[in-house]
This record gives sequence, C-alpha cells and structure tokens, in this order.
Amino acid sequence: MMNILFLTIGRMESIEQHSIYPDLLRALRNNGHKIYTISPYEKRVGKETELIEENGVHYLYVKIGNLTKCNVIEKGISTLLIEKQFKDAIGKYYSNVKFDLVLYSTPPITLCNAIEYVKKRDNAKTYLLLKDIFPQNAVDLGMLSKSGAKGILYKYFRNKEKKLYALSDRIGCMSQANVDYVIKHNPDVPPNKVEVCPNCIEPIDMSVSEEQRIAIRQKYGIPLDKKVFVYGGNLGKPQGIPFLINCLRAANDTGAYFLIVGDGTEYSKLEAFVNQEKPEHVKLMKRLPKEDYDAMVGSCDVGMLFLDHRFTIPNFPSRLLSYMQAKLPVLAVTDPNTDVGKVIVDGGFGWWCESNDVEGVKECIRNTVKYNLRNFGEASFEFLVKNYDSVSNAKILLKSIQKMI
Repeated sequence: MMNILFLTIGRMESIEQHSIYPDLLRALRNNGHKIYTISPYEKRVGKETELIEENGVHYLYVKIGNLTKCNVIEKGISTLLIEKQFKDAIGKYYSNVKFDLVLYSTPPITLCNAIEYVKKRDNAKTYLLLKDIFPQNAVDLGMLSKSGAKGILYKYFRNKEKKLYALSDRIGCMSQANVDYVIKHNPDVPPNKVEVCPNCIEPIDMSVSEEQRIAIRQKYGIPLDKKVFVYGGNLGKPQGIPFLINCLRAANDTGAYFLIVGDGTEYSKLEAFVNQEKPEHVKLMKRLPKEDYDAMVGSCDVGMLFLDHRFTIPNFPSRLLSYMQAKLPVLAVTDPNTDVGKVIVDGGFGWWCESNDVEGVKECIRNTVKYNLRNFGEASFEFLVKNYDSVSNAKILLKSIQKMI
C-alpha cells in the first residue's frame, strides 16, 4: 500500500465524481492505496484552509489568491504564490504522513517547490501527468515570445518547465506525439522516463434513447430532422475561434446543424457572429445544467474538436472522452502536429481535417451528413473502453512506479 499525494489547482471536491483525475484516483484507491489531495480555495470563495476526511480520502483545501474570474495581474500574482502556500500547507497538515508517491499535472508548471519538498522529506517518487506543454503553447498563440519583453517571461517559465521535468521520476504523456515532442525538445530528459499515460476515465455509456433524444432536442429548439454536430467546452484562443466561425459560415448549405456550448475568452466573437448574421443552422449556448448537457451531447450525431493551426505542440483535448462516452463519432479539425486526428481515423470512429482548410472541413461535413453514423458511434465507445479506461491508466502508472522502487 502506498500513500499517494495528488496536487492540483483545480477544485477536487470528491474522487467519487466522474472526471479524469477523480476516476484515476478512485482506481488507485480501489487498488488498496491511500489517497491524499491538495487543491485551492480561491480568495473569492471566502473560505479558510481546511482538511477534510471523507470515506478514507483526505482533502486539503488551501486558501490562495484568485486564479479565475479576475484580471491578468491578480492571476499572475496568485500563480506565483501558490507553490509556497501549498508547501506550507503540506508541512502543517500532512506533517505526520510519509508519502510514497506524488502525482501532479500541468498546468501549472509552478508547483516545483512543493513537489520537491515532499520528494526530499519523504524520499517519495514523483509522477508528472503532462497535459499541457507550457510555455511553448503560449508562444504558438502569440501570447509570449522568445525575445523582447515577453521573452523574459518565456525564459522564466521555460526554466520552471525544465525544473519540473528534472524533478519528475516519470513523465506520463497523453499520446505518442507528446512523448516524441518532449524527448526531442528536452535533450536533458532521459527518454526512458517519458511514457504514454493518456487521459482516461471510467467508461460509462452516456448514449440516450430515442425518446430522450427527442425530448432534449425539443426542449432546446434543436431540429429533429438534422444531423447535429456539437462542440462543448472552452471557447478560447487554443480553439481557433475565427477559423471555427469561417467553417460555420461556409457550412450553411451542407444540411448539417451546429450546436456550440461553452464559454471562454473568445465567446464574444461567436456571439457577435450569431447575433449579426443570424445563421439558421447554428445555435450558441453559454451553459446548460450538467444533466441537460450530458443528455444534449448524447442526442447529437457528431462531436467536434477544434485546435488553432498555429500550434507546434501536440495538444490532445480531453473533450474527446465525453464524446466517446456518448457513443458519438468525432470530427477533429486541428493543426498537423497533434496526433488526435490520427488516433480517431485509425480507430475507425471519425475524421480529421486540417484547421486552415475551410473548404476541406465543409466537404467533410457534407459527406458525414450522408453517413449512417451508428457503426462509427459504437466504434467510438469500444475504443474508449479498450484504450482510455482509468483502471488501465492506473495500472500503467503503478507499473512505472514499481520499476523505480
């Protein structure tokens, strides 16, 4: 049995919830290991640091500054302070626990001191779940640069990234393209400590019955007689929203209907497009109750992924898994550096188009509308069960740790 500490800047309410990290931690708990977590209470929540035990799992919530719903300066200051706040909280609240394994993910890359503290104090093994290659992703989108004033920030964060990699005994990447990228661009990282450890969940069939499909579509005014393409999730710079808008505009005569559900820094661009051009084949919604959202995704016909064409890093959107749970085929519109499109096409559950080719995307949509999509949807769920099951993910991780002990 191991004592496992999981650090995250996301809110970890319970490992009984169904999401990537709770599902992984639950699988580890069910393997007989003890789980401890540390996550933030943002200042705006108005709560003090506290330690809660629930069903044998320890949840340490640390009061920090604001990371969300605040300006860039406040977010930056809070991000810089969080590693000391986490380190101090571990020293105070987990002083009597000897950890065997420390798990953490990116973003952020600024928890090095807290991780290093536990690693040295307890002689613990460390495992990085690499979900984001920062700061290069920010360079790709023009938010940082390698020279000038922004270059100072880039060098600071790049040094943090290198330290995090050096501190990690193992680096688990979302796909083979991510493994290859890390090894190629980080010659100081031994290749044998980088492996594929993909985003995984506990597979649950989230498809809906015909009665449910009709009911949820009627509730929100979605046509019953159209093939509906759905995108659900963040609407920010990584998604390449201007290109998405061009695709929606071009697809007005394909016979497809598009449902966009989400929020983010680029939402206003989509909102302006919908309000000004009033496309009859597009519906934009900022949010839905979770139960309705899950039913809505299940009632659609094709899930969509969009990534900005400027990316040189191989993103692998976790949104893919929710589509697969709903037994949806997937249309990935991305840069050529990610291998998510290859995974989808080789797995026989969808299609890939490059995110600089509006006509190519339009033609793909036009063809997809003609298909009987049931077999693609079944293949999607089967691929999920075989390749992205959190129990299998836990086994990958534990096997790696055993090799180090």
